[in-house]
Amino acid sequence: MVRLTPYVEIDGETITVIVPRAEMGQGVQTTLAALVAEEMDLDWGSFSVAHGAPSRSYANGALLVAGLPFAAYRETRLTRWAAGAMRVTGRLMGMQITGGSTSTRDAYLRMRRAGAAARAMLVAAAARRLGQPPETLRTQDGAVVAPDGTRLPYAALAAAAAKQRPPRRPRLKPSRDWRLLGRALPRPDMADKVHGRTRYAGDIRAEGMLFATVRMCPHFGGTLRGVDAGPALAIPGVVKVVEIGAGVGVIARDTWTAMRAARALAPDWGPASGPADTDAAFGAIAAAFDRRPTVTLGRRGDVEAALGAEKPIEAEYRVPYLAHATMEPMTATALYGDGRLTLWAGTQAPLLARERAARAVGLKPRDVTLHVTPMGGGFGRRAEFDFSDQAARLARAVPGRPVCLAWSRAEDMSHDFYRPAMIARLRGQAGASGPAALSLDIAGPSVLAEQARRVVGYVPPGPDKMLLEGAFDQPYAIADFRARGYRADIGIPVGSWRSVGYSHNTFFLESFLDEIAAAAGLDPVEMRLNLMRGESARAAKVLERAAEIAGWGTPPPPGHARGVAFCWSFGAPTAQVVEICRTEAGIRLERLCCAMDVGRALDPGIVEAQIVSGALFGLSAAIYGEITLAGGAVEQANFDSSRELRLGQLPAIETCILQSGGKPAGVGEPATPPAAPALANALFALTGERHRRLPLHHAVRFA
Repeated sequence: MVRLTPYVEIDGETITVIVPRAEMGQGVQTTLAALVAEEMDLDWGSFSVAHGAPSRSYANGALLVAGLPFAAYRETRLTRWAAGAMRVTGRLMGMQITGGSTSTRDAYLRMRRAGAAARAMLVAAAARRLGQPPETLRTQDGAVVAPDGTRLPYAALAAAAAKQRPPRRPRLKPSRDWRLLGRALPRPDMADKVHGRTRYAGDIRAEGMLFATVRMCPHFGGTLRGVDAGPALAIPGVVKVVEIGAGVGVIARDTWTAMRAARALAPDWGPASGPADTDAAFGAIAAAFDRRPTVTLGRRGDVEAALGAEKPIEAEYRVPYLAHATMEPMTATALYGDGRLTLWAGTQAPLLARERAARAVGLKPRDVTLHVTPMGGGFGRRAEFDFSDQAARLARAVPGRPVCLAWSRAEDMSHDFYRPAMIARLRGQAGASGPAALSLDIAGPSVLAEQARRVVGYVPPGPDKMLLEGAFDQPYAIADFRARGYRADIGIPVGSWRSVGYSHNTFFLESFLDEIAAAAGLDPVEMRLNLMRGESARAAKVLERAAEIAGWGTPPPPGHARGVAFCWSFGAPTAQVVEICRTEAGIRLERLCCAMDVGRALDPGIVEAQIVSGALFGLSAAIYGEITLAGGAVEQANFDSSRELRLGQLPAIETCILQSGGKPAGVGEPATPPAAPALANALFALTGERHRRLPLHHAVRFA
């Protein structure tokens, strides 16, 4: 096997493009592979694609940029310098993480340069072999072609090419010459998924295979005080019962036996150290408002003076905890023996997963081999490493026998790292053309603080931007403005959930802007455009386009109403209009029109799929999404108690992909934040009732 760059391997006749990011169904490996294939002049389908091994070479330099406390729509010298510094820091820290809609943004130049460098090395090797100047040669369909038509396949040149040093600044193809990028490509992973051939972490099979599941303490902060293994061991096929931290694992000859045995146990669980129920959780969050703010961002003018001029408009909004609820519950397979661990896991953070698994079984990271498998959904959940740690510990209990760990759906639902519950208190002063003053106070658990503690053991200094993203950084010219965040540490684990802080803060801001528009008698779209046009022509164009395709300027049919919302997140300004109608069965979702400026659409088919996916994800959460607590534990256990939108409830979706040029924006998450406020604003337009709490199904009957 010959490796030309960290992203290109040639073994015999097989060319493999190595992609550094996890495939969770979003199609990222298709797009990243195309970046390399385009520059190497490879035919689509003539090469294989593989996930890169845990390595600092694949660090995500763009990830830390998302944490900078700046409004992304307003680029300055300072923001460009800070972003460059964060990219370097992320690579030095070895942050090989798939998340934050950064995969394509990080890879766009790096992987094109890797492909261009490999091509230059292959051309140089051919030039020496043929005795011709490199500039007289061209590449086509995985071969170097001489002026007389002689073709030298890359495989025949790979060994000689690998002896050269890759050029530091290889020449990249201009976009006008692209053959692959910029068009919808067939996804190389699709056929195997359709035919059931894709091997997820739970599909690994090997000689002597054992199967396992876990039951962890259901009470947040609780412990395992003891367990009688007898009832489980009495079930035929059970091999071992293992205590693992605050829970117990059962190893058996098959998964069903392991799960039956786990249910047969009656562990003595310690009590919760966090809130006992949902009301107590919200009470603890509300108490944070009595303390000094953790972070203040976006301050302009004198908010208090402006709000004190006359009685302001005031409102309080709330959103619940949310589970990731990936279609594939947490799974991992491990084999321990002879001082080594082999792990198969669908992880968004391979280096971290390898390091933590090694620590869990007392090994060095170099003694752990991690194979990153495809994932049946991630949404941020698989950036954690609890499940892969458990697989490692269970494998250590039966050395030499591979162990396939599968969580039950109930375990997955009740032991998540949730989207935090949040409370927002907003005050605004309506002017002739919109909000003259606006104050947002937002309280809730900090995703940044909790994830940082889990990963590095401390909370980094500096502003906690995630508490306020989507609130302080939107392109609205409001003269007197302030956003304050209040951190509430209450003992319920939280983590990154698709679109993170934007997912709830956009609901707060965009719903309240509609309240101000209604109070001032203004059209919600025109009011936003008046605030935007001087701040960002790009944002205004996106909102105008969404309104145009939704027919905003025309009256909706009788019994119908429309709502609008906007959010600039992950580099992509996004606007949505939701149209609903009243039926005998309840409120029905009719249409969702979404416009998004992605900068450059590398694969329009995948971009459109992610827009639709993100919007439906947001609508499902807005209508049904909720995690509630009782007795210090989660009440939801499966999709009967944690609903999603059904196929018959889905609206017709129309998308418009705008391309303002430059580098690509993130597309996996930006369509999620506007969905909830667009729907809530449509409900107000239809019924005159303002909904300030999610999920909406508690107050509204949906068809």
